[in-house]
Amino acid sequence: MTKRNDNDINKRHKVLNGFLCLLALCLINVVVGDVTRAQNRPNNKSQQAQEKKIVPVIPSADRYQKGRVFLEYADSLTMNEKISTEYQVLNGNVKFRKGDMYMYCDSAHFYDKKNSLYAFGNVKMEQGDTLFVYADQLFYNGDIDLAQLRYNVRMENRNVTLFADSLDYDLLANIGYYFEGGKIVDDENELTSVYGQYAPDTKDSEFLFDVVLTNDRYVMRTDTLFYNTNTHIADIVGYTTIVSDSNIIYTDNGWYNTQDDKATLYDQSLIVGKDNQTLTGDTIFYDRNTGFGEVFGNMVLTDSVKSSTITGGYGYYNEKTEDSFATKRALAMEYSQKDTLYLHGDTIKSYLLEDSSRVMCAYPSVRFYRTDIQGLCDSISFMSRDTMMYMHRHPILWNTNRQVMGNVIKVHFNDSTVDKAYLPEYGMLAEHVSEEFYNQLSGKEMIAYFEEQDMRRLDVNGNVMTIMLPMENDSTYNKLINAEGSFLIVNMRDRQMEKLNLWPDVTGKVTPIYMAKKSQYYLKGFKWYGEIRPKDKNDIYEVPEAMKELFSKPEAIAPARRIREMEE
Repeated sequence: MTKRNDNDINKRHKVLNGFLCLLALCLINVVVGDVTRAQNRPNNKSQQAQEKKIVPVIPSADRYQKGRVFLEYADSLTMNEKISTEYQVLNGNVKFRKGDMYMYCDSAHFYDKKNSLYAFGNVKMEQGDTLFVYADQLFYNGDIDLAQLRYNVRMENRNVTLFADSLDYDLLANIGYYFEGGKIVDDENELTSVYGQYAPDTKDSEFLFDVVLTNDRYVMRTDTLFYNTNTHIADIVGYTTIVSDSNIIYTDNGWYNTQDDKATLYDQSLIVGKDNQTLTGDTIFYDRNTGFGEVFGNMVLTDSVKSSTITGGYGYYNEKTEDSFATKRALAMEYSQKDTLYLHGDTIKSYLLEDSSRVMCAYPSVRFYRTDIQGLCDSISFMSRDTMMYMHRHPILWNTNRQVMGNVIKVHFNDSTVDKAYLPEYGMLAEHVSEEFYNQLSGKEMIAYFEEQDMRRLDVNGNVMTIMLPMENDSTYNKLINAEGSFLIVNMRDRQMEKLNLWPDVTGKVTPIYMAKKSQYYLKGFKWYGEIRPKDKNDIYEVPEAMKELFSKPEAIAPARRIREMEE
């Protein structure tokens, strides 16, 4: 019994030992196999160690903390240790946040420790509901708050859109600027330049190099321009041209309200009209809607077609109505002939009548000078309809040694050249002969005819009275001839009297000079006004006391007119 039990126990020990040996062998094979398989898969294990998928974790920190960029969302995040451990690679619906600003893109490299990122594809920056920026690529440095956007950049701020290929956006100063060409468009204008910057807060923008402002009314070109997209006012600080259908403006300094089309231009800016009229001055207030340009200081209005210029210390010109006005040392110049006519009056005006006839007038105390003719009157006007110039109230004309005066003097022009002078009410002509002696004649009506600016004939009609000193053969003057008649014709040649014809019922007498009384020297109403005759173009601005005294007197009245007034 005991022996059998011992045998059983021995058998059991052998079986247990064999099982343990088999189990050990299996374990060895498993370990060896694992080691072998591990040795055969070194690349896969390395790749797993280098590229790890990271589950986005939304930090529990304050999302509004100043200066920090937070990742809000991405479909996937990975990190490639072989390339860099400084940034994470984000793909799919990527969204960042910094304060109240959000950034979106298709993919990004996020440098969490450096507080910066690179964004690629469908980049969008959004701040509130008023500012949106789009681009293909973005590098954002959160520490200095600078966004560098590249390719197909578009910044939208309400009604303003900025287009560029490269834009740096300084979020601290809230200014975006491009430097390789760009464009800003608002609801009034389109502005392009090489360099430009825009501030969404103030709406101020600055443009440099090849600047062009365009709208449906004009094109402005310059190299430096400041512009506000809210007020639509352009500050001009460099040489600028503004070209429209109606005119061209040249200016270096001023401002232009492109919304109201009103401008203030400084430093002798120049406006050139479509019909070659030019307007310049120290300061010009210009309204494009009305065509009105008002000038303060050194106004110069030139019409090259009419060969005329008007200047003054103050004035205006309306390019639509073609009205002009000048005062404060106002001066009109006409230079269609060899010599220029200079005319001064306190006020000079020019305007169009309903039939498009032009009227130019000057008043009061008018004085004018040209080398061949000088004159003065209280007021003067010119009408293009009949090409007549009218001199009113004590008009006087001088030509060489001759003086003509009357109540009204009308001068007719033919192609800007005088061909007839007409004194319809009363006229007196005097010619200085020698010392205190003058040839004189007067009449109710006087007509002078000119050729090549020289008087060829003089007709006097009604109540003709004359005092003549004929020249003797030895070129001396020995006698006075007093004569009266109804009609007189004087023919001139080489500026000298060639023939005189007085008719009918002529009365008169001849008196030797040595026997003549002083009262016989002059016709009634005669006076030689040589002391107030303009001496040169600068003298026309002076108004002598004798001229003021003359204008204070009533006008001369022709005898026939005096009789009619007495009868009435």
